[in-house]
Amino acid sequence: MNAIVLAILVMVSLSLARVSVVFALIVATLVGGLYSGMPINDILDAFNDGLGNGATVALAYAVLGAFAVALSRSGITEVMANRAIARFNIDDSGSSRRMVTYTLLAALLAAAVSSQNLIPVHIAFIPVLVPPLLKLMNHLQLDRRLVACVITFGITAPYMLLPVGFGAIFLNDILLTNLNESGAEFGLEVTRGMVPMAMVIPIGGMALGLVVAVLFSYRKGRHYQDRDLAKGDETAAQAAQHLKGWQKAVLAIALVGTVAVQLYTGSMVLGGIFGFALLSLSGVFRWHEQDGIFTEGMRMMALVGFIMITAAGFASVMQASGEVEALVSSSTDIIGDNKGLAALIMLLVGLFITMGIGSSFSTIPIIASLYVPLALNFGFSPLATVALVGTAAALGDAGSPASDSTLGPTAGLNADGQHDHIWDSVVPTFLHYNIPLIVFGWVAAMIL
Repeated sequence: MNAIVLAILVMVSLSLARVSVVFALIVATLVGGLYSGMPINDILDAFNDGLGNGATVALAYAVLGAFAVALSRSGITEVMANRAIARFNIDDSGSSRRMVTYTLLAALLAAAVSSQNLIPVHIAFIPVLVPPLLKLMNHLQLDRRLVACVITFGITAPYMLLPVGFGAIFLNDILLTNLNESGAEFGLEVTRGMVPMAMVIPIGGMALGLVVAVLFSYRKGRHYQDRDLAKGDETAAQAAQHLKGWQKAVLAIALVGTVAVQLYTGSMVLGGIFGFALLSLSGVFRWHEQDGIFTEGMRMMALVGFIMITAAGFASVMQASGEVEALVSSSTDIIGDNKGLAALIMLLVGLFITMGIGSSFSTIPIIASLYVPLALNFGFSPLATVALVGTAAALGDAGSPASDSTLGPTAGLNADGQHDHIWDSVVPTFLHYNIPLIVFGWVAAMIL
């Protein structure tokens, strides 16, 4: 068995058994590295070298978590949730509940899509926007697994299909560039217009998965408890009672300013610090509470941050082992001359490679250099080659325990400790997106 396959199986098995994802990643790293023949010192060196790649995002999550808790502590989210509950008679009327539920899901989907192109903040909006909505979701009896599916679709599908914002980086700067570089000696020439065209069918599979999640899988209600995100001298409801008009204006400025600072500086950390500092100076919570609130917010996001840091180390060891090339090489021996089997094996191998790395952006250079010669050798057209490479890389974002596309929704939905990363984010997104991606990616490769 290939070391990467073994490592991924170990990681997934431990995670599904409710072992900490961080522990599962570390054990999988050691198992994969040792099985590939790497000395223990080389494994630790590669692991430590990779840790820094996830540190920036982890720190950003911690700071944004502090801002989210401060926002909740002000009481404004309590006011907005209670008004929505009372205005639409959510607790009493089934029709009102359905209307508000679908409106909320549409708003979250729009925010997620916008975060990839219109206002390219990526996952930074989740810890700020989602935790304040949890009480409203509770009264709607909205299954958070559905919310995770909606947000994950919104932050993955757009950049795989639309060449705007992060989509321009993924489709043009990374996918297109690596395809042409890897296929230059084989006569492959891919144009910008071909890339989104080739990804339409695979993304159609994701869209079908989203429809199934909304209308069938998680249509029934699920019960959650109302919990305060921060503990202080006052509850959020008490704080809301003496919230002044100018303080509400400062809250709005803090929200807009957090996004503006991030876009201007390119740093989620500075954006979160700006928002938290503004709330601290506004007096929406007592000055002596700010250290506790900041610590509470960082604690809320600590698990997500450590998973991202550990995943970066795991990916570094897997790349250093040289087992990626060996996995692709051994797969070609199984395929023979069967073109349909070749497409399926390439997608499944891509799934194993990207499940551990957890980022389609980081996976493209690895996948393209190995898959382009293989695809052209089997007679796949340029469009089919684009679909194979793009879909294989996309499998790492939707449904991986180490992907920011699943960690992001978890960071927001687990703010009150009632949303499990593996069973409530990873498993639902894997079932509704990874499986359709494989099926529709295979169809695209065969008909394009």
